[in-house]
Amino acid sequence: MLTALSIRDVVLIEALDLDFGQGLGVLTGETGAGKSILLDALGLALGGRGDSGLVRHGAGQAIVTASFEPPAPDSRLATILDDAGIAVEPGEPLIVRRQVKADGGSRGFVNSQPASAALLREIAPFLVEIHGQHDDRGLLNPRGHRMMLDSFGRIDTGAVAAAWTKLREAETALATAREEIETAARDREWLEHAVAELTKLAPEPGEEESLADRRRTMQRSEKIAGELSAIEDHLQGSDGALAGLRQAARVLERIGEDHPALAEALAAIDRAVIEASLAEDRLADAHRELAYDPRALEEDEARLFELRGMARKHRVQPDDLAELTEQLRGRLERLDAGEEGIGRLEAAVATARASYDKAAAQISKARAAAAERLDQAVKSELAPLKLDAARFRTVVATVEPSGWSAAGKDRVEFEISTNPGAPFAPLMKIASGGELSRFILALKVALAEEGGATTMIFDEIDRGVGGAVASAIGDRLHRLARRTQLLVVTHSPQVAARGAAHLLIAKSHDGTVTRTGVRALSEAERREEIARMLSGATITDEARAQADRLLETL
Repeated sequence: MLTALSIRDVVLIEALDLDFGQGLGVLTGETGAGKSILLDALGLALGGRGDSGLVRHGAGQAIVTASFEPPAPDSRLATILDDAGIAVEPGEPLIVRRQVKADGGSRGFVNSQPASAALLREIAPFLVEIHGQHDDRGLLNPRGHRMMLDSFGRIDTGAVAAAWTKLREAETALATAREEIETAARDREWLEHAVAELTKLAPEPGEEESLADRRRTMQRSEKIAGELSAIEDHLQGSDGALAGLRQAARVLERIGEDHPALAEALAAIDRAVIEASLAEDRLADAHRELAYDPRALEEDEARLFELRGMARKHRVQPDDLAELTEQLRGRLERLDAGEEGIGRLEAAVATARASYDKAAAQISKARAAAAERLDQAVKSELAPLKLDAARFRTVVATVEPSGWSAAGKDRVEFEISTNPGAPFAPLMKIASGGELSRFILALKVALAEEGGATTMIFDEIDRGVGGAVASAIGDRLHRLARRTQLLVVTHSPQVAARGAAHLLIAKSHDGTVTRTGVRALSEAERREEIARMLSGATITDEARAQADRLLETL
């Protein structure tokens, strides 16, 4: 629902701030007062053409800001905004702003985040429907007629949507199998060789890393083992350091008593022999633990080379070879299965299509019944709106298989014949703007429970009618406004009297500048405005009395 509209420097409007509520709001004013400016400004905010001619003379830019109630989190509108990267906080209003510079160029924003005019146009149908002359949106767009009929008839398309999903899955599986078999048949020789080669290799996930780690460990061990052998040569043997220490100790044992220093030297050498022996033992332990098998190293290197070579051949990572083996084996098995597998998939497609056909037929039957009810509902609304010569019908036709979808097999379109004997034609072909607006009103009343946007605006729906027809229009607008927010630009006092809120649009002059202003009317002011609409420039007591009678109908 539209909650507020702020306009700055648009044509004759210098500054205007309006608040809107639920129900029916009417906008009135003398011809030329600028009622269309408000609609142009709102259209600009919702992605309309950013013409610099909209900027008030002497101003640098025009700005229009429209505030709406927050969209439901699971709504299509919320999804579109989320896909566009527009953040909408729960419970916070949706604020759309458009700026147009006097020297050209425009910028759009949604909740202060930049938004293109295309995005504004995309979300506009979920916010506001504007119905007037030459309008080509909302009910005039055949693409939405099927959804409107389904909503009117309370038609649940869940079963046909589920059947459609299963049919598409079955058809995709069949098409994939046929393509794989066709491709595999061309490559059978290569496929058999590749599977045999990979099966013989028997790669395992993680094997490359494990082999590389073992290889590095053994290569390191080989280098360390050589160094340890050199150390052992220095310590052991008849010419080794340990043998020399022991020989020196034996000599000192014979002469150690001849001098105290010799005894101390013997003790030091004994300690050195003990430490050297300990070092010899530790070196032996390390040598044993770091021992490696040259043959095992050679085998690991060969296996690693083979794995990496096979991975390069198939353009995959070594760790993916095991999965590739299963994939190619599966392709070969499906090829070997041949027509037997295709036959099963074809049977699955036939079963899924039969289920879809049944569900679609039930939906078509329900739509045909709903179409009859809708036709009658619209018919009952046409005569009071001075459209008694018009005929309406809802066409439900089966489309070609290429047009089948999760919604079934039907094309739905609203058509009308405006004159006796005239052929039926789409709504878009209706020429008269006032007639078109009244017909849309009749449809909207019949489809009262359905709706995309929560705000509807009718621009001069009462053009060219008066009396009972205008009263009927006002009555239907009043009824429709119970379910949605309606704003109506009107010249009819019968329509104006039905409004829950009344805004007066008027021009003012200060001698040099002409401005358009809008203000909400009090009950007394409203009575005077309706009386003016009834009698013209000179308001008579009779006109005031008639205005009172119209207001009493509320």
